[in-house]
Amino acid sequence: MSPFVAPLLVAVAQASAASQAPAAPAAPAAPVVEQAAPAGPYVVLDTNFGKITVGLYQDKAPLTVKNFLSYVRGGSYDGTIFHRVIPNFMIQGGGFDKDLTEKPAGAPIRNEAKNTPNNKRGTLAMARTNEPNSATCQFFINLRDNHRLDFGIGGAGYAVFGEVVSGMEVVDKIAGVATVPRGPHQNVPSNPVIIRSIRETAAPKLAQPPAETAPAPKP
Repeated sequence: MSPFVAPLLVAVAQASAASQAPAAPAAPAAPVVEQAAPAGPYVVLDTNFGKITVGLYQDKAPLTVKNFLSYVRGGSYDGTIFHRVIPNFMIQGGGFDKDLTEKPAGAPIRNEAKNTPNNKRGTLAMARTNEPNSATCQFFINLRDNHRLDFGIGGAGYAVFGEVVSGMEVVDKIAGVATVPRGPHQNVPSNPVIIRSIRETAAPKLAQPPAETAPAPKP
């Protein structure tokens, strides 16, 4: 069974991809404390809709980041798709090719959601089954603040391990595609949203504040 963001309000377990993604919560978002920007390392998701740069929370989710980078370095994400797209909720991918053939995955990892940042808009979290410690390769990008997916609010929670630092407009473009059901999978883009590759990259340069200008001398 492939991982998903388990249904929070509708207790329906679906096979394969649907079993790894969370169902959109109807409750309003809970208030959340501001969280620090990711310390890195950084990766670039090259998709057929454009590029998305992501900073990883290696300091807050070391096991999850190590697991994710093992798939990145092995080229496992190359040619996979975002197979589950739900507007105003999340986009999920990393586990299937464009024919919806499931990619091989490694051993599941321990859920680090207790200590990771919140599931706010633009963050990446691991998809899993109803078993908290079942995440492997699939991940999702939050399209809104989904705090019901956080530890303690959504039970064991979904471990956030990264955040989009550039290319959120690409994520939003993907979120707007038309979707159809295909076999046991729901919300599948009618035209594949392809992850061509995910590669490590250097940390983006931060914009420097303008230098202060000395006042002109009086005449």
